Amino acid sequence: MLQTGLLDIRHVSKMFTVDARPVHALRDVSLRVEPGEFVSLVGASGCGKSTLLRLVAGLDTPDEGSIAVDGQAVNAPSLKRGIVFQDHRLFPWLSVLDNVLLGLHKADATAAQRLQRAAELISLVGLAGFENAFPHQLSGGMAQRAAIARSLAPSPEVLLLDEPLGALDSLTRSHLQEELLRIWRHQRTTMLMVTHDVEEAIFLSDRVVLLGSRPGHIRTQISVNLPHPRRRASAQVIAIKEHLLDLLAGETQTRVAV
Repeated sequence: MLQTGLLDIRHVSKMFTVDARPVHALRDVSLRVEPGEFVSLVGASGCGKSTLLRLVAGLDTPDEGSIAVDGQAVNAPSLKRGIVFQDHRLFPWLSVLDNVLLGLHKADATAAQRLQRAAELISLVGLAGFENAFPHQLSGGMAQRAAIARSLAPSPEVLLLDEPLGALDSLTRSHLQEELLRIWRHQRTTMLMVTHDVEEAIFLSDRVVLLGSRPGHIRTQISVNLPHPRRRASAQVIAIKEHLLDLLAGETQTRVAV
């Protein structure tokens, strides 16, 4: 069976107008993410990471270039591309179960099949027993788990993660990194994540893509050829982290000098 989820970004550029001046957010960005691959985008603030994610989601359109998933052009939002934001964006008047079911509203399935799918995902993200809880009754980490379950409900070919753990405390964040890795290994959904946490990118990803800024462009890509589970304190992880931090420090110094 052919695995889906091939993301192909070719020569993408995007401009915005700020205070009547053009701002080149991205210029000539090309990136190929293989089916089932976990890729993280890192870079200084304002380098275009979230802009690129929005383009892949179909929430914005590129001024130049093209984006395709499995050969199909991306030109609008689609359930084939799920997205999880830094804040969970659950509907506060709906329970966990109903929020997840919302992701199945267009599914070609019976009501019983939808309930079964939702229950499976709620269990997958570790929220079994909280199906009837409302968002205000959940911790931040639990709410993000529910948001991930909702995004996975329609079986997207690509899951986009925009700083999904950025608002959490360090202990919860570390735990949810483990959970996100477990979910990815179980689902094998293609994942593209934006993060400011270099260690998080190394811990989770097959590949880390460093974006340079002014305008946003791919500066380098680093393959993380380390088996899971990875130890954060291992010499290999520390070496990759120091290399990336050195590159980021150089990028920041360049921006200050401009």
